Amino acid sequence: MEIAQANGLTGSVLFYSQPEPLNKELHGKLGLVRNAHPYKFAAEGHVVPVTVTEFGPAALSYPIIFAGDLKQPLVVTGLNAGQSMFVSPEGSYDVGAYIPAYVRRYPFVLAADEPNGRMIVCIDRSSNLLAEGGDVPLFDEAGEPTEYTKNAITFCDDFENERRRTEAFVNLITELDLFETKEAFFTPMNPDGTAGEPQRIAEYFAVSEEKLKTLSPEKMAELRDNGALQQIYAHLLSLAGWERLIALAIAQQAQGPGAANLN
Repeated sequence: MEIAQANGLTGSVLFYSQPEPLNKELHGKLGLVRNAHPYKFAAEGHVVPVTVTEFGPAALSYPIIFAGDLKQPLVVTGLNAGQSMFVSPEGSYDVGAYIPAYVRRYPFVLAADEPNGRMIVCIDRSSNLLAEGGDVPLFDEAGEPTEYTKNAITFCDDFENERRRTEAFVNLITELDLFETKEAFFTPMNPDGTAGEPQRIAEYFAVSEEKLKTLSPEKMAELRDNGALQQIYAHLLSLAGWERLIALAIAQQAQGPGAANLN
């Protein structure tokens, strides 16, 4: 994986406001700042991308939906745009909730360098987790990546491989015409304790259980053997998580604005 200056980086990435190609000349003195509450950057993300191999553990914490023309898998972490219900304003992640790999790789990320047809390692230079003379250096005195940086790069490489596997999974579900459109609704509480008007909080794609039942035994066996069926069931089970999010929202609303990110 390349660590070099690039002029043709493409795309925008959730949570990364100032991505820069990792470079020993520019970042040789940077280090990771140890922080007991390192997830503040994720507090404004009400959805987070996940890879297909994360469906199992993620399903225990969030609804897993598919969104957009590309049917990208996302976990829903909040009912209001820009407000996570699992990250405190200080940057602590909810105890017991699964932390997506997309979040754990921050402040590192891979970016496409189109003119050279390669992926290069970048960091979010605006991150408060990085600072000159930080606790864990990114480069050693010889200008080589430290063990921490090497491990972070490996994590990004692995994530990229899983992202491609996820694309293949989505393409398979699309080819089998298993997607359908669904909606999720939330009924807020009025100040007097009565139920307010139901609000549609999401329209998304999900695997259709009815369509899944129409597949031939041979195709079902194929999905079972390649692992896709397990991931489909994890996704379907995760959709019960809408009720958990709604219940959490009601509880947070009852406690007042200072009690949670959802107001």
